[in-house]
Amino acid sequence: MPVPQRVNFLVVGIVPAHESLVENGATSLFNRIRSSWEFRECESFGRLSMRAKILNLKSQEVWVKEVIKNLSEFRKRPIAPKLLSLLWLCAIAWVGFLWNLGNIGLVDETEPLFAEAARQMTVTGDIITPYFNGETRFDKPPLIYWLMAVAYRTLGVNEWAVRLPSALCAIGLTCLGFYTLSKEEGRRKKEEGRQNEEEAKSPPSDTPPLGNSLNLPIFFSTPWIGAALIALNPQTIAWGRTGVSDMLLVACMCSALLAFFLGYTLEEQREKAEFSTVSASRFPNKWYLTFYVLIALAILAKGPVGIVVPALIVGCFGLYLGNFRQLWREMRPVSGILIILAIALPWYILVILANGQTYIDSFFGYHNFQRFTGVVNKHSAPWYFYFFVVLVGFAPWSIYLPVAIARTRFWQRSYWRRQPRSAQLSLFALFWFGCIFCFFTIAVTKLPSYVLPLIPAAAILVTLLWSDIIAGNEPENRRIKLEKKPNSLPRGLLATYIFNVVFLLIIAGATFYCYNWLGDDPAMPNFPQAIQQSGLLIVGGTIWITTAVAIALLLWQRQQRWILVANLIGLVAFIIFGLTPAYKVVDINRQLPLRQLAQVAVQQKLPGEEFIMVGFWKPSLVFYTQEPVTYYRAVTKAIDYIKQSKNPTSPSILLLGYPEKFVQLGLQPNQYQLLESRGAYQLARVPRQAFQ
Repeated sequence: MPVPQRVNFLVVGIVPAHESLVENGATSLFNRIRSSWEFRECESFGRLSMRAKILNLKSQEVWVKEVIKNLSEFRKRPIAPKLLSLLWLCAIAWVGFLWNLGNIGLVDETEPLFAEAARQMTVTGDIITPYFNGETRFDKPPLIYWLMAVAYRTLGVNEWAVRLPSALCAIGLTCLGFYTLSKEEGRRKKEEGRQNEEEAKSPPSDTPPLGNSLNLPIFFSTPWIGAALIALNPQTIAWGRTGVSDMLLVACMCSALLAFFLGYTLEEQREKAEFSTVSASRFPNKWYLTFYVLIALAILAKGPVGIVVPALIVGCFGLYLGNFRQLWREMRPVSGILIILAIALPWYILVILANGQTYIDSFFGYHNFQRFTGVVNKHSAPWYFYFFVVLVGFAPWSIYLPVAIARTRFWQRSYWRRQPRSAQLSLFALFWFGCIFCFFTIAVTKLPSYVLPLIPAAAILVTLLWSDIIAGNEPENRRIKLEKKPNSLPRGLLATYIFNVVFLLIIAGATFYCYNWLGDDPAMPNFPQAIQQSGLLIVGGTIWITTAVAIALLLWQRQQRWILVANLIGLVAFIIFGLTPAYKVVDINRQLPLRQLAQVAVQQKLPGEEFIMVGFWKPSLVFYTQEPVTYYRAVTKAIDYIKQSKNPTSPSILLLGYPEKFVQLGLQPNQYQLLESRGAYQLARVPRQAFQ
């Protein structure tokens, strides 16, 4: 009888004098165990006597034999695969999130807002109300600011500390995805081994055998593929290297969903082991508890969306399978809600007490309700917007998503309701993906980062598809009924391989000619020429063409399983030799001039002198000067403010803007002192009398 792994190690509590076992005729068995290495390696001899009283096991002798077998298998397990897996995760983390993490400055406009709000928390000591530039900032809850503040205390106030929380969140999510998929791989191997044994005993048949993944190289294993796809895609890399709250939300929310599925399967294992205490427990299992804790952290990361979206996914999943009531009972929602409230509610109470209705209207009204029901900050887009976001943001793996979704045969509800819970990962990932996609498609305000939480679900779907491709589980006999084979690969797979080649060629062409579309930012007017002269576009385009040719050759040679490897090598090569150097070029042309002018402003600023920016809003100046900066986009409003403001301590102001803004302000070159000119900006000291 199968016993959960956790119970296997409870054999450490076996006592020789246990009366119930003696009554069952297990005395001779215990004598043999007492002299074996398995029994001698146990940590304690008194725990099973207490544990056996609460376990309702049908046969203790069978149980003991099963434990001994599992201990033997555990001792024989080689350590090399674990070390290789650890190295693989470290390599993914380094390439995707840690390499050159702090080598470029903060990117306007969003990143410096978070960085400076966290810095002001460390300066003022107020961890309840976030501030930026002397004003309250109620856009996001405080968890990201707290993590950045801890990083500041550890690493100092710099770009590494700003981005490290996001990078660690992405790495943590990747590792939990690896662990979840390793469970799926173990289940598949057991199923394949059982089927192989049955086929060996049965007479030959015309039915084609299933593929065998038992002897595949480790780099073709499901968790290795899944970790790479979860981490190495444009969306995850971009937000995992950016100091904002988006990756923190994704890590908390998606890790909570993975924890839910692990708890969901754990309940099935406990039921098979007939744990009579499970149903009587007042608390959910350890993974459900983890789910609730992570939901609470997601609420502290970005607000109500942290619980609304996971609840929607879990609810739809349970309703589809018809086990919603059972889920409700085993998840102990009352205990879960109490845990969530205990973690998340105190800060919300304190911030409302400190700021009252202003916080309620700003955070809950404007930044949550209005974003869902109306257009905020001109972030509108058509209903099909997220189709393009997923296509580009999850490239090159996104082209396999339609096949991966069709592979689940989600319309066969009766089949899925008969499957064990551990075999429902692909279905759960589909509900995860679909609920988030539909939820934010309905929302009126649209941003590319909103669908970032569905990327891990898409990665799981594509990973399971590729696991079948690599293992050779594509049936040749199309007459097999779909009811028996819901995970069979669709016929459109060959067309998807071909589109893979075409898609990479399109990306290559876009890379070669993208300099024609990069001249819209007035902050870096010379960037198109700089990126073209760097040769990075040629390098990037060549990498994608080479990858496309390699995939075409593999397809010609019928080596489909290596297509995944070719895509991965091409993507990693593009990250290392194309994308990362391009970040540096962008920084030199867009952000470096502002950092240099911020240094000059700190050195030249007179006591009491006000620093004003006209024509644009660049929050990075506040972070790098660590001084308040007055922003005015409209020239007329800036003139009115300067005329009306009275500052007897300083007869001049520091003014930063484009050269044409000085002309629009009505200033002649002899009316101000030019302190520095960098990039598209110039910094000057202007007497207040020049505006009279």
